[in-house]
Amino acid sequence: MEKAKISAYQLFILIVLFELGSALLVPIAIEANQDAWLAIIMGMVGGLCLYLIYYGLFSYFPDIPPTEYIQKIIGSFLGKVFAFIYVLYFIYLSARVLRDFGEMLITSFYWQTPLFILNTLMVLLVIYTIRKGIEVLARTSELLFVLIFLLGISGLFLIAFSGIIQISNLEPVLEEGIMPVLKTTFTQTLYFPFGEVIIFAMILPYLNRPEKGKRIGLLAIGISGLILALVMAINVSVLGVNNITRSPFPLLSTIQTMEVAGFLERLDVYFILLAVIGVFFKMCLFFYASVVGTANLFKVKESARLAFPLGLAILILSITIASNFSEHVKEGLYVIPLFLHLPLQVIIPILLLLIAFIKNNNKKRKFPKRKYRLVERDKK
Repeated sequence: MEKAKISAYQLFILIVLFELGSALLVPIAIEANQDAWLAIIMGMVGGLCLYLIYYGLFSYFPDIPPTEYIQKIIGSFLGKVFAFIYVLYFIYLSARVLRDFGEMLITSFYWQTPLFILNTLMVLLVIYTIRKGIEVLARTSELLFVLIFLLGISGLFLIAFSGIIQISNLEPVLEEGIMPVLKTTFTQTLYFPFGEVIIFAMILPYLNRPEKGKRIGLLAIGISGLILALVMAINVSVLGVNNITRSPFPLLSTIQTMEVAGFLERLDVYFILLAVIGVFFKMCLFFYASVVGTANLFKVKESARLAFPLGLAILILSITIASNFSEHVKEGLYVIPLFLHLPLQVIIPILLLLIAFIKNNNKKRKFPKRKYRLVERDKK
């Protein structure tokens, strides 16, 4: 790991930007219809519980990344296997975020531009940033967070004053009962975007005041969850459920319907700025975790040297990950949550925490006995 430190405030900003990231682009939880906002809130609650698990592991091993403490928990050989799986997982998720970004630009604005060109530009920017280190990324987030905040507040006021919000589109609440909401929560929103905070298990060791990691992380996840729920509620109230199901990027459709004072309209720049900044930070964090994890696993002294080869792998993977955008979305909704997110975000961390807890308790029990024997021997 590089010798760097980030503040609790910077961790808060990184988590918020990461959680919003690509989640602002796609219609998350729309399977719950007009109750999508409620499924996001419930997914947020689950995400808070998952973060407590990740922080619990960090509290046992505060100075080393997960790729290293996994080996201490379950043994060297098996630990290296699981560490390598997590590195591949971070690379894959980085490629998925990059594909989301490229498809969004092609579908909405750059119809004639090849996907490879757009993805290459983003990858080069991310590689340059990661080579500068986590501190540079954290400081950059402080600057751009102000811009995101101003864009969000002004956009909210413009939507409110444009008179396009129809609260009736959110009714009736729980029309089909709680089960569709629960199903959507445990198949989608628990994992994307909230379960993806597992990436911050790789970032927490850089925190200059580790005791603040728990409170700051929970606060950031809670705030980002409420923002996502509010955005989805606005999308549903403006577009209606039927239009959202047909729109690949509902927030963009909502912004395009705004018209204030008869002349202020077509404010697509709001969406572009939100999308580019959010996707940039989310991809940077996934990419950074894969670089640091690979360097730690294979004992590479200068992790920055891995940025270019891993960036090239992510670029190629983002192109070949699916033959078209529909297939990409289908994989993200029905395949990835069950076969990747569930075991890697939920099952394995819970088992690791349980094993670490048992080992730690055994050490505490053995230590007093050893101390007692040493005292008795000194007396003799």
